[in-house]
Amino acid sequence: MKAGLLLLSGGSGRRMGTPKHALDHPAGGSWGGHLVRVFEAVFPGGLIQVLGEPLPDRPDLTRLDDPREGPAMALRTWALAEAPQVDRWWVVACDQVRWTPERLAEWAEICEAEDPAAARWVLALHGGRLQPLGGWLPDSLRPSLAVSSARSLLELAASLPHLALAREGSEWADVDTPEDRLNWEAGRS
Repeated sequence: MKAGLLLLSGGSGRRMGTPKHALDHPAGGSWGGHLVRVFEAVFPGGLIQVLGEPLPDRPDLTRLDDPREGPAMALRTWALAEAPQVDRWWVVACDQVRWTPERLAEWAEICEAEDPAAARWVLALHGGRLQPLGGWLPDSLRPSLAVSSARSLLELAASLPHLALAREGSEWADVDTPEDRLNWEAGRS
């Protein structure tokens, strides 16, 4: 599979009190940089685009502006821009900081097996909730994404051909608040 990473880094970090993409990750670098390293470990030479603010430890990455109207609008804006063609994009937000190369490799394998034609946005059903971020979005859905009128990320995902797969694992949990961060860094969540 020819994979790309679309890293969402445009959030204001209101609940965290600061933008999440630039926070220090316990493994080194920033939260956003950690996700880039995870992706590069599984897909060396894979294409990477940052949608939002530049990463402090990877200012060299291709970046597009986020209109700051939520992730659904950000994805539509991205879909309207030119991008190198890949089979699928791993669309992940900077607060999904628990990903490891092993878990990403496993998830990519599952997605490819479940949707070999790359015709559907493969999403996680985690804890009974649909989780679009962390999912694999086929490049072929970009034109449909670009013209969608959906305002929320869940509405956007539901409006496109998709496949929801039940998934367990802490990588699906967002780290949204200072308390979440303390619990995660202390190994309590």
